[in-house]
Amino acid sequence: MKYELVVFDWDGTLLDSAGAIVHAIQASCRDLDLPVPDDARARHVIGLGLADALRHAVPDLPPERTPAMVERYRFHYLAGDHNLTLFAGVPDMLQRLRAAGHILAVATGKSRLGLERALDHSGLRPLFHASRCADECHSKPHPQMLLELMAEFGIPAESTVMIGDTSHDLLMATNAGVDSLAVTYGAHPHDHLLDHRPVTCLHSVDELDRWLRDFA
Repeated sequence: MKYELVVFDWDGTLLDSAGAIVHAIQASCRDLDLPVPDDARARHVIGLGLADALRHAVPDLPPERTPAMVERYRFHYLAGDHNLTLFAGVPDMLQRLRAAGHILAVATGKSRLGLERALDHSGLRPLFHASRCADECHSKPHPQMLLELMAEFGIPAESTVMIGDTSHDLLMATNAGVDSLAVTYGAHPHDHLLDHRPVTCLHSVDELDRWLRDFA
């Protein structure tokens, strides 16, 4: 196989959560009487660690108000996260990859607590061999998450691929020296993803699954 280690982003790549994240950011700003970012700005920060994401989404956020913003964000996101669903076809794709002998991992801007909750709720926990989160590594696009995963399994960069829906995912892959695949059904638009030179852009989970069958 070309890619022994297949690393997935979570939000916007496996879980259909971009809209919920945007809503939580905007609602938090309203709660705290802060400028409310438009949808495009709020979507752009998806994939970063939470504190970094909020600082980028709300540039005027005073540092001393960051904890309050984090608290309000978590309140709004967790109020509806049990209603979020995986993109159609995700479990079957992951099961096939695992059965074919690929090592599967997650590299996400979520906290460890948030990812553990999501893995349990989605039922995907048994399919992944490892994961890295933004509160235990540098936030994307720093390559630490990918470098640690490659080191854990002894997999070289040329046998690793990162799959994500944001420029943060693709830049992390570039910084780690690994190939990337962009999916366009998540947070960032197609043209923006192309700017970061992924191997290819896929427009649905079905297209991603077919590509992985043929080329991974």
